[in-house]
Amino acid sequence: LSAASTGQISQNRHGSHRRKRAATSRPERVWPEGVIPYVISGNFSGMCVYGNSAIREMLRNLKIWGCLFFILFFVFIFLKMKCCSYVGRRGGGPQAISIGKNCDKFGIVVHELGHVIGFWHEHTRPDRDEHVSIIRENIQPGQEYNFLKMEPGEVDSLGEVYDFDSIMHYARNTFSRGIFLDTILPRYDVNGVRPPIGQRTRLSKGDIAQARKLYKCSRCGDSLQDSSGNFSSPGFPNGYSAYMHCIWRISVTPGEKVRTNKKLYRSHLCWYDHVEIRDGWRKAPLKDRFCGDKLPEPIISTDSRLWIEFRSSSNWVGKGFSAVYEAHAAICGGEVKKDNGQIQSPNYPDDYRPNKMCVWKITVAQGYHVGLTFQSFEIERHDSCAYDYLEVRDGNNENSPLLGRFCGYDKPDDIKTSSNQLWMKFVSDGSVNKAGFAANFFKEMDECSKPDNGRCEQRCVNTLGSYKCACDPGYELAADKRSCEAACGGFITKLNGSITSPGWPREYPPNKNCIWQLVAPTQYRITLLFDVFETEGNDVCKYDYVEVRSGLSADSKLHGKFCGAEKPETITSQYNNMRIEFKSDNTVSKKGFKAQFFSDKDECSKENGGCQHECVNTFGSYSCQCRSGFVLHENKHDCKEAGCDHTVNSVSGTITSPNWPDKYPSKKACTWALTTTPGHRIKISFNEIDIEAHLECTYDRIELYDGKDGKASLLGRFCGTKKPPPVTSSGNKLFIRFFSDNSVQKKGFEASHTAECGGHLKAEVKTKDLFSHAQFGDNNYPGGSELSTEKGYGVELIFQTFEIEEEADCGYDYMELFDGADTKSPRLGRYCGSGPPEEIYSAGDSIVIKFRSDDTINKKGFHVRFTSTKFQDTLHSRK
Repeated sequence: LSAASTGQISQNRHGSHRRKRAATSRPERVWPEGVIPYVISGNFSGMCVYGNSAIREMLRNLKIWGCLFFILFFVFIFLKMKCCSYVGRRGGGPQAISIGKNCDKFGIVVHELGHVIGFWHEHTRPDRDEHVSIIRENIQPGQEYNFLKMEPGEVDSLGEVYDFDSIMHYARNTFSRGIFLDTILPRYDVNGVRPPIGQRTRLSKGDIAQARKLYKCSRCGDSLQDSSGNFSSPGFPNGYSAYMHCIWRISVTPGEKVRTNKKLYRSHLCWYDHVEIRDGWRKAPLKDRFCGDKLPEPIISTDSRLWIEFRSSSNWVGKGFSAVYEAHAAICGGEVKKDNGQIQSPNYPDDYRPNKMCVWKITVAQGYHVGLTFQSFEIERHDSCAYDYLEVRDGNNENSPLLGRFCGYDKPDDIKTSSNQLWMKFVSDGSVNKAGFAANFFKEMDECSKPDNGRCEQRCVNTLGSYKCACDPGYELAADKRSCEAACGGFITKLNGSITSPGWPREYPPNKNCIWQLVAPTQYRITLLFDVFETEGNDVCKYDYVEVRSGLSADSKLHGKFCGAEKPETITSQYNNMRIEFKSDNTVSKKGFKAQFFSDKDECSKENGGCQHECVNTFGSYSCQCRSGFVLHENKHDCKEAGCDHTVNSVSGTITSPNWPDKYPSKKACTWALTTTPGHRIKISFNEIDIEAHLECTYDRIELYDGKDGKASLLGRFCGTKKPPPVTSSGNKLFIRFFSDNSVQKKGFEASHTAECGGHLKAEVKTKDLFSHAQFGDNNYPGGSELSTEKGYGVELIFQTFEIEEEADCGYDYMELFDGADTKSPRLGRYCGSGPPEEIYSAGDSIVIKFRSDDTINKKGFHVRFTSTKFQDTLHSRK
């Protein structure tokens, strides 16, 4: 029962009519012939005290109600949060009875079944005020409607007196505000005591009498559901009375047959007194009609039910008859030729019997398949189902293709045959017995095999009992759920290509969810490059976004979730597949994105590309690299120990001790000569240090010099594990020396070097250079340099390049000149755009250059040459 179906059949449940018994007065709510079909919902089993088989057994044994029968088919019993039911039969479709949590007790279940039969609550009878008092102040708020009386037209008590003992009567504290507060009390004593109310242990005599009246049960007869028994005409063997009408309903476990033996005589006429036997219920085919005194042959039912009806007239009264019946388990199984029905293990829902073998051959109408769904399943468990099992085959014999051999406690999945025939075999051994199984079979049509493809435009997917339409990759179902329309996303196996947001180059539509799955051959990697990117959103990316993952599933490794107007960086997959998901909400739409993807073989993924140390994949190729302290061999794959003297000209980077991060070798002497952009200084920051410790660093050490070699002034000597503070050179050169002796080896060091703006520069007769940036593209760049010369000389500046963001007041990026040793000296000017005159002279022996850039527009900056000169111009410039 689907959630949607549940809503349809339960939304009109008795809500405001939760007040029942005394019987319904409406004949359309009485179940025809007293036969009440039911199905137990799959979510009920295993969640209650009873469970499926116990509920079915209870229904089978409620024969105390007389001529009522519960048979599998129609009323749904499912688990909700409460206990409730319709009263009587409601139309011809399915209806619900809910056995909720804490309702799965015998008396409560029987109480709810009383509603199904057609009983209202006893205390809602129109005459109830003569028998009970309602104490309204003790009723829970909102539950008062449960104590309203029914209208006389809704209730017919069928002449039965008010029944305090009814299983349909409320208890004295039902819906009470407190457990010790009464909500309903009898008005008078019975046999000198106040009668108890609200029992939930049994049907009362009044319940049984009223049910028999409601369903017009015959005065004699019975509902027989045991596996064997006997019955006889009234008064046997002393004779029956005139005008007798008796009905016996015999029902055994589905899958078994009923066998009867009678002591009576068969006649061709049997106009007066006779016994009729029908192969099922009242309207089933007539098996035969008997009278006289000759013993008939045993009668065996086609299915699991028989209807026996006895009538007598006033003309002649005979001895009567006596009969026995038994469930004919020996002939379980058989050929079943009908379009739907149920198959059960022998004796279900009781434990099946030992040493049984039942074979069913099911055939439905030509042109259909057989569908099989299991309602419950409990067969002795074994890994290979060697003891007890159910075998299902796709055909009509034991050699047909095997669909499954099942045992244990898990219900098998739904089954569909390829033809209109299904073969089933149940086997039990002589030891452990379980509750068995119950399964429904029905004719199943493959709608997708029709010439119209199930009216699906592209793909038709058959499901058990139904079908659905689907679309090819790149398409999606339209609103009619049958036709397909172009969709974004898809499964792509091309090596190279492009993808765009839906509607490109126009704005993408709202409420779209597109998924591209890119798959390249094994050992390939996929690179994604965005040409254009513009979506709604900011850093949070919770509205519209693009999500990129390595892998095909939604939980694969995430590379990033992107939105806004900034193009994502180039992305390369970890594996040979990539998942790209685009999602838009129902508000703002933007231009979207256009991206290219390229697939490239990753030579490094197999045996490290043959590289001894590190393999670096590049587009269309790869290269090998060596760890610190090693250089690449001439064969471009192996590594050999390198010399330990290094020249470093990069603006920034990392230097490490030999063999880092492993221990450095003994007796090693290494040097690094660092040079940066003229006019800038070099800053060394230690990330980690672990060098053999000594108070004076006599054994192993690292030394830093403020110049081009070890002859320059010493900036510091370090060892041990304590990180030194950053060290900065005074000029654009710095020299590092590392030394290890032949004893203790440690991990070594790792240090970063960067270029620093500014500092003190000495102007000499020889021309020197000063650059505003250590490298092009730097922003947020504050810098200042003091240029000085010896007494009696001045500083001459000759600008070679000048390109700074232009603004009227030079408020963003600019260069300032101060005629002195600091920024408190007279300012010569602030410059931007195309800059100052080509030559500038200081009035004294010093001049300060200050440079600043913000984080927006980047320009080339400036390049100035400076020298010491004796000639100074009072205007500080010369044209």
